[in-house]
Amino acid sequence: MTRKIAIVLFNLGGPDGPQAVEPFLFNLFSDPAIIRVPQPFRWLIAKLVSKRRAPVARAIYAELGGGSPLVPLTEAQGRALEAALADGESDYRAFLAMRYWHPFADEAAAAIKAWGADEIVLLPLYPQYSTTTTESSLKDWDRAAKAAGLAVPAKAVCCYPVEQGFVAAHAALLGEALAKAGTSDNLRVLFSAHGLPKKIVDGGDPYQAQVEQSCAAIVARLTMPGLDWITCYQSRVGPLEWIGPSTEAEIKRAGAEGKRLVVVPVAFVSEHSETLVELDIEYAKLAGESGVPAYSRVPALGVHPDFIAGLAGLVRAVRTAPEILCPEEAAGYPCTAKLALQTVS
Repeated sequence: MTRKIAIVLFNLGGPDGPQAVEPFLFNLFSDPAIIRVPQPFRWLIAKLVSKRRAPVARAIYAELGGGSPLVPLTEAQGRALEAALADGESDYRAFLAMRYWHPFADEAAAAIKAWGADEIVLLPLYPQYSTTTTESSLKDWDRAAKAAGLAVPAKAVCCYPVEQGFVAAHAALLGEALAKAGTSDNLRVLFSAHGLPKKIVDGGDPYQAQVEQSCAAIVARLTMPGLDWITCYQSRVGPLEWIGPSTEAEIKRAGAEGKRLVVVPVAFVSEHSETLVELDIEYAKLAGESGVPAYSRVPALGVHPDFIAGLAGLVRAVRTAPEILCPEEAAGYPCTAKLALQTVS
């Protein structure tokens, strides 16, 4: 009998129109993983910040037609993953569970229950683990599954910062960009990832360490000795100290040194506001103002065949694992998040 395997794809989500921007921001800043203060203070902060930031955010999304492209792009990844997993023995179906806007985890849980899944695989589209992304999404899923009365066994892939397909896809896209750039003279690669407040990393969050593992693995895959590259962090908000160096500072430094830049969105697997607006428009403008001779940006992974094949391999592995397993540790990398093929109760 064909088994029904539901794959839940986690991502942050994004507003689907101008009217959704403020509630999306409110949901984001209401998350205890993001604003780590007790209620009712968190609610008050979320209300204030979302109202103040909404006009700026609407202007950002206006550059994208009014809303985020993340949901349709993630749907395309889901269809590609279903095709990669098709084996005639199991029926794989991908469901989206966005953290801060529709479709929410509750919608995915209800759809999976209605479909009658026999197994559930939880697959975050955050390659590097963070308490602010993966952990938050897994906790929200646990709540939604219980609320839906979904009593189906579920296993989760925790992270995959050096998974072979993920690394190969990045290396292939970066290699194409470097080939277009021509000579490596006066050229620097910036691996840009979303930042985090420093206190979160100091508290044991493994995100920064895993981002750096990803960058090193991609460069090693390129086999280009002497390549000038650095890991940096974008999207800083608020008054807290954030991990660095910042992407803005590295762009300015490159301009002062006369370096051409190729920028890689190493922690984003789909195009969205941080790539299409922040990297492509705001940082490109900063590069020009800073005297950077040439600025180009590598595409997000999207449905790159190597990336999708890597995700398919993770799904197969998590289904057959007899015990909690850490693919990154098996590859020789420490995983402080205890990455895993973890059963979620």
